[in-house]
Amino acid sequence: MEPKNGATPTPSGREEDFPLSDKVEGPISAAIIAAGVGATALGLLTTLTEASTAVQDGLQWSDSVGPLSGKTVLAVIVWLLAWGVLYAVLHNKPFETVRALVISLVLIALGILGTFPPFFQLFA
Repeated sequence: MEPKNGATPTPSGREEDFPLSDKVEGPISAAIIAAGVGATALGLLTTLTEASTAVQDGLQWSDSVGPLSGKTVLAVIVWLLAWGVLYAVLHNKPFETVRALVISLVLIALGILGTFPPFFQLFA
């Protein structure tokens, strides 16, 4: 069995015997962190919509949906852009997925906070 990522084969030849440092986890980390960036963007846009009628009017792309239409579309665009940029930066790097998960969880928590009514209504 041929090892992945140019790692030196071990006597058993099993992939799980290869050191973790030889595995490139950058693309996985990019996707995980980008999810957190997208969640934070949605939380920020939700809070900004409450804080400013100009932002609320600007994000109301559909009268039947209201400003939610603009918030979600922009959050998805931010998520995709973040994923692309992070992939370009991390694709050949041994970035730890555990670290990416912690970063993403913090960003998701901030996003949830931004969409939590008692929080965003403070800015109304």
